[in-house]
Amino acid sequence: MSAPRVLRLLPRAANRFAIVSRSASTSTTSTTAVRTPSRPATASAKKTAAAASASRIPSPTSAASRPIHATTRSAAAARRTPATPADATAAATLSTSETSPLPDATGPALGPAADPNVPPVDWSSSFHGLSTTRFSAEAAEVLMTPIDPQDIEIKPDGILYLPEIKYRRILNMAFGPGGWGLAPRGELAVGEKVVSREYALVVQGRYVAEARGECPYFGGEDGVATAGEGSKSNAMMRCCKDLGVASELWDPRFIRQFKQEHCREVWVEHVTTKKKRQIWLRKDCSPAYPYALPAGTASRTVR
Repeated sequence: MSAPRVLRLLPRAANRFAIVSRSASTSTTSTTAVRTPSRPATASAKKTAAAASASRIPSPTSAASRPIHATTRSAAAARRTPATPADATAAATLSTSETSPLPDATGPALGPAADPNVPPVDWSSSFHGLSTTRFSAEAAEVLMTPIDPQDIEIKPDGILYLPEIKYRRILNMAFGPGGWGLAPRGELAVGEKVVSREYALVVQGRYVAEARGECPYFGGEDGVATAGEGSKSNAMMRCCKDLGVASELWDPRFIRQFKQEHCREVWVEHVTTKKKRQIWLRKDCSPAYPYALPAGTASRTVR
């Protein structure tokens, strides 16, 4: 081969050699790039599997090794969320309402549950709660218990009565102090010889009964207050008839039998005027001032 031809072929051979060298280098690099990450990936997979297996095995301090109540407390603590400002405000309001004093006793009367959302009741004219429901069996038993004969008194004209304080005690036993009250239904009417006023008996926020009470009055400013209190007690006694309290005192048969067994009619003498009259007394009582038994006066027992 001639020299000029050899010189023309040398650049072509050099180009081919460079191309082959670049291809080999690229192939080696890609193979290395593919194989090199394969080994770390296998190791990480083994570590992940080992961690997952270890998580399935309970540790000595895990929930499985603790008592059930401890696990329950932990679960409850985990579910418990921190208190929000609204919760704190509500708790403060509840605490204040529980420790706050009762409403002013002079304020308007409220409904049966004393709920501030219930509109006020005007007891001077309202019949709120009339016959809505009956009282409990315990209260009914106290109200309708037969009265003790030792508690019954008799007036000089022969009228049986129960002292007003005993009515109050019966109401307190049945409903508790503060569970009942008398609401005025009008102004105090003052006459020449008597004062009167109408009252309503309210029990546990419910209208029960009403009656007009009266009391003798003989003049004087100081006597008005006393007579007014007497009319209130008289109205309470009359209202209690609707609850069955001392209902025997309006039973004619009971009245006759009681007088025959426990009372007597006697002649007495006025201590000052010396006038004589017949009055009724209990057999175990003596005449009260200004009357006294005259010497040698025989008592007559009603048959």
